[in-house]
Amino acid sequence: MARALPRLNQRRMKRRFWRSVFPRRLPPPGSVWSDLNVIRIDSLRLAPAAAIAFLACAGTSCVLGPDYVRPTIDAPGAYRFGAEAPTTTLADVAPWWQGFHDEALDSLVREGLANNRDLRVAVARVDEFAARLAAVHGEAFPQVGYGASASRQRASTRGATPFPSGVDPISESYSVGLSASWELDLWGRIRRDTEAARADLLATDHARRGVALTLVASIVVGYINLLDLDRQLKVSQDTVTGRKASVDLFRTRLEGGVISDFEMQQVVAEYESAVAAIPQLQRVIAQQEDALSVLVGRNPGPIVRAQSLKSLGMPAVPGDLPAELLERRPDILQAEQQLAAANARIGVARALYFPSISLTGTGGYASADLDSLFTGPARTWSFVGQLLGPLFAGGSIKATNQQAEARREQALATYESTIQNAFRDVDDFLIAVRTTREVEASLDRRVTSLLRGVELARIRYDNGYSDYLEVLDTERSLFSAQLALSGAQGDSYRAMVGLYRAMGGDWDEMATSQPVSAAPAAGTEKAR
Repeated sequence: MARALPRLNQRRMKRRFWRSVFPRRLPPPGSVWSDLNVIRIDSLRLAPAAAIAFLACAGTSCVLGPDYVRPTIDAPGAYRFGAEAPTTTLADVAPWWQGFHDEALDSLVREGLANNRDLRVAVARVDEFAARLAAVHGEAFPQVGYGASASRQRASTRGATPFPSGVDPISESYSVGLSASWELDLWGRIRRDTEAARADLLATDHARRGVALTLVASIVVGYINLLDLDRQLKVSQDTVTGRKASVDLFRTRLEGGVISDFEMQQVVAEYESAVAAIPQLQRVIAQQEDALSVLVGRNPGPIVRAQSLKSLGMPAVPGDLPAELLERRPDILQAEQQLAAANARIGVARALYFPSISLTGTGGYASADLDSLFTGPARTWSFVGQLLGPLFAGGSIKATNQQAEARREQALATYESTIQNAFRDVDDFLIAVRTTREVEASLDRRVTSLLRGVELARIRYDNGYSDYLEVLDTERSLFSAQLALSGAQGDSYRAMVGLYRAMGGDWDEMATSQPVSAAPAAGTEKAR
């Protein structure tokens, strides 16, 4: 009996403790528990460890899951084929396509940024994800609604149960009220979900900037292609004009018996070869104009050119460092925000292990008589607190957490791969800019040499030192070299466009909507 008394006292002390935590009656207004919005939950029995965890999270606003920290990237100190003496950086260029000094090109870029359909889709997607963020963020606030109902019914007086005499079988019911519900975000599920939605919005906005960068680069390349084709057409037309003069001259000589019919046919064949190149170039030019028209958001039609390929300006080679690429390229920033979103969703998955607590309240009026609906006796209200938590889920919650962690690893690998490919793109276009200029210079010297060679070949032929086949071979080589030089000049400009695109360009100048400034908070990675 003596041993049983201490145990009985311990049980009484425990009961007093739990009753003080969860009293049978609601605490008076202004008390500590009333201020903390703690409600009584009938028949609830918590283990001491669970009670301590509950109180700790209620007081400290617990947020599960790791905080996002930008991964450490092994960025090279310089590009492999960097500019030897860079004269500018991308920070000095705004906007970069104006470095070509072509008003028609500037007009096309402005038109494309305003009317391109793909860019409009990207802008609409940003609006969609902004609304999605607002919807997720709204879950953290109480949800308030209203309702009203009115009914009129008649009961059968000849049913199985005798209907009381003197009672009207027709009854009416009216009610009107408000309702409110609120999920207490003790474990930070809604906050992590909001963080993920914010990162999704930023990723979508960077994707929009990437579309703008690609659009501008495509417009510039399309315009350069047109100038390149125009140059090739001009070379072909000049060649046809020169060979037409040769055909007329040789026809006169043939009629005078100075040359043979074989030589005449050789001249005609070379003339027709040059003539055949013109329709092909005209077809490609029309197709390029149609493609560029659609790209800038207009129906297929002609494109105005302000300059020739040879007089087009050349932007300076930028000299930014590889580390600056991480803060500029839209695809890198998009991949990083996707990683941040995947990281935040780990916290959402971990919250599934813990119970959810929600508060629901309703209040209003209900009456069988419409005239007395809004009187004191017709008033109704209710207040409910609900706690729901998992006991056994067959491993589904664990699997959900494993999926979230696996998605984060995928996003991390994608982020690192995007950075490596970005460094490769810049190096590729840096070497392309250098080598295309060398090729262009070599072809220019070759054209100059062949022009002189054609003059000498004609002098030799006119003086009887060689046959006309030598002249035809030299002219044929000159025609091919002139076309190759035009292509090399176009390649130089296209390589420069590719370099600016690879380095991210000054895509702040391409924004077609207000930039998104919200960003997920970064901190030390830890599981709370």
